[in-house]
Amino acid sequence: MQANNQNIEELTFSDILGDRFGRYSKYIIQDRALPDIRDGLKPVQRRILYAMYEDRNTADNPYRKSAKTVGNVIGNFHPHGDSSVYEAMVRMSQDWKNRQPLIDMHGNNGSMDGDPAAAMRYTEARLSKIAMELLRDIHMDTVDYALNFDDSLEEPMVLPARFPNLLVNGATGISAGYATEIPPHNLGEVIDAAVYMLSHDTYTLADIMKFIKGPDFPTGTILQGAKGLKAIYKSGHGKIVLRSTSTIESLKGGKSQIVITELPYEVNKSKLIQRIDDIRIQRKVEGMADVRDESDRNGTRLVIEIKREADAEQILNYLFKNTDLQINYHFNMIAINQRRPHEVGLIDMLEAYIAHQKEVILRRTQYSLNKDQARLHIVDGLIYMVSILDQVIATIRQSESKSHAKENLAKEFDFSLDQAEAIVSLQLYRLTNTDIVALQNERLELNERIGMYHNILSKDKSLKATLINELKAVKKAFPSPRRTQIEVEIEEINIEQSLLVNEEQVMVTVTKEGYIKRTSLRSFATSDTMDLGVRELDYVIFAQELSTYQALVLITNKGQYIHLPVHELPDIRWKDLGMHLSQQYNLTDGEQVVFVSPASRDINDQELAEYKDQYLVMATKEGMIKKTPLTDFVSYRTYKSRPSQAMKMKTETDEIIGVAAVKQDTVAQVILLTEKSYSLRYPLTEVSEYGLKAQGVTAINLKKDDYLAAFLLDNQGMESQAQIILMTQRGNIKRFDNQIIADARRGSRGILMLKELKNNPHRVLSAALIQDLDQMLEVTGDTGFVVTIQARQVPKSDRLANGSSLDQLDKLGQVLVLRQSPLLLLEEA
Repeated sequence: MQANNQNIEELTFSDILGDRFGRYSKYIIQDRALPDIRDGLKPVQRRILYAMYEDRNTADNPYRKSAKTVGNVIGNFHPHGDSSVYEAMVRMSQDWKNRQPLIDMHGNNGSMDGDPAAAMRYTEARLSKIAMELLRDIHMDTVDYALNFDDSLEEPMVLPARFPNLLVNGATGISAGYATEIPPHNLGEVIDAAVYMLSHDTYTLADIMKFIKGPDFPTGTILQGAKGLKAIYKSGHGKIVLRSTSTIESLKGGKSQIVITELPYEVNKSKLIQRIDDIRIQRKVEGMADVRDESDRNGTRLVIEIKREADAEQILNYLFKNTDLQINYHFNMIAINQRRPHEVGLIDMLEAYIAHQKEVILRRTQYSLNKDQARLHIVDGLIYMVSILDQVIATIRQSESKSHAKENLAKEFDFSLDQAEAIVSLQLYRLTNTDIVALQNERLELNERIGMYHNILSKDKSLKATLINELKAVKKAFPSPRRTQIEVEIEEINIEQSLLVNEEQVMVTVTKEGYIKRTSLRSFATSDTMDLGVRELDYVIFAQELSTYQALVLITNKGQYIHLPVHELPDIRWKDLGMHLSQQYNLTDGEQVVFVSPASRDINDQELAEYKDQYLVMATKEGMIKKTPLTDFVSYRTYKSRPSQAMKMKTETDEIIGVAAVKQDTVAQVILLTEKSYSLRYPLTEVSEYGLKAQGVTAINLKKDDYLAAFLLDNQGMESQAQIILMTQRGNIKRFDNQIIADARRGSRGILMLKELKNNPHRVLSAALIQDLDQMLEVTGDTGFVVTIQARQVPKSDRLANGSSLDQLDKLGQVLVLRQSPLLLLEEA
């Protein structure tokens, strides 16, 4: 027992797992996912082609059911699922994915729209003519064979591949730790490059690229960035741009249409059309009337109909930038070389292919030499036999059996056993004069071929000449003009947003809960101003007529902002509910909009003059304040999905309670009211300018259990005669002159504005600044009931008075907010 334990090796689980996964990864890299550098095929592809070849399912024979081929492949060579084999077979037949399809398939083999192929019981297939070149001479000992999975048959480890398939058809594959992306190339160009390398002892990448201009995709299109191809072909990785081939056609009535005739490689046409149509429906770009797919058997044709007076060129540029009409293609040229994955360049691939072809020709030549030498030996024996025919016949007649006759011939006339076998098997009619002449001619031909074989085997120059001739023959047999256009530079796409967005005046509304929309002026004019679609207890905080060339800056209580172009707002009727921000933005729990400002349009980074000198002043619940230029609230890369920072919060519980806009040269005063009614007033000049990520400065010195309840900004200066209306949580309302609040320094404690009571003391809930006593205010309660009051209706009070109770307080329930309604302002206007 102790002896047996000596063979037990102690290993950690992580070491075992790493070792086993490493072995597994190596297997799937070599034998599944990556192509061989010599024939450009993955194992499943190679097995499919070989199985069809062995079953005589070739280009010169009728089509056979795909299911039969799949069954042969699974049963003999590739013991995996039938779907994986059939999908590989279908892909090799698709002329929009392969520059030279290797399978000729009858029936539905999928489409550029991403439609799947018909089931394998419905389709028929055979090898294409050019696939026969991959398998030509395979039975002449040109490649090595290995036993299949059950050791019942042999399969080739690589195909002879009489053309550079890896470059011509490219490859795509994903493996454990590796991925490959090799684009298709033009057959004629690749062969010309290989011929040049065979014809010259030295060559450079620049020499090769005189022939191979770049990839040649089966879908055509335009390749931009050719100046970077040299570095890509040297390293094996890099990026180019593929742009659809398009034209702009003029139509009657001043209209036009964009016609797309070629799409980038492996772009799904159906999804692309859906994406373009979504852009049209959502009006992300103005001017598209219709999107149609007019593709047929003659080729791809996508039509985008453009409205009258819209700029088709700018719309096309927008689509290039925002859809798969233009894509980035990433080279990642990894292939199996010497049983290991390598990142290879263009010359590496061609040299590996040429080395493979030399080996194939040498092995084929040696095979043919052995075969012809054996035949020459037989022919020499037959010719000699004719010269002594009578003696040979007499010897055969005297023999007792066939084997005895062979022994006698070898013994008496010095024939080899092979020659004796040929003599005794000879039919009598072959002894005519004609056949004797044929034997003599055959001996001449055999001697000539044997001499040629020796020449190829012994002279590298003859070997190269043979390979060159065979490559040129393939190029001649399969002519294929280049489809992809090559452009040196990547064209920069400049979009003039003003040409894409129709300028239109619209009514824009935003509610406290975050419902946003734009409404046409026509819908607004035919509706009751106060009949805006809002949810219960929600209310409008912004309602203003804006241009679609403008944008909104929305500030939330969590210190974030959203920059939203007006033309991207959903177009919704005045009476209908808007779109909630959470449908598009990743907001935190309890995050609400506290302020909305019109801002500069996000068009060519130009600012509207009226917003260049504006500041936004922000104050937080925990008593911080700062001012930031409105021009800092610009658009950002992820503006369509997430907010950006507007102000850094002092603590996790802090939040913005008020924001105000002010012009740079305005002499304004800051007015602050805390929940416990401490009030403070000081010039805005005491608040410094800070950027978006700053926390700001202390606005007021808060008591430990107090917080800032209201922030007001009076644009009339420190001598302003404006008044303030304050509302408490108990429903009391109070009006007083702002001059009652003592002018003090920023960061002071301030003075009280309410008389402290022993039981249920009044606390400041909200406040509003009044410049005109005719101004209307709204009070909202938790019952959803709203009371509208005029400022002059609120009695004016002394500093420490607690004000008077609101009318209809019983209907309001718990009061929530006192505010100036933007809708009331609109109705008055």
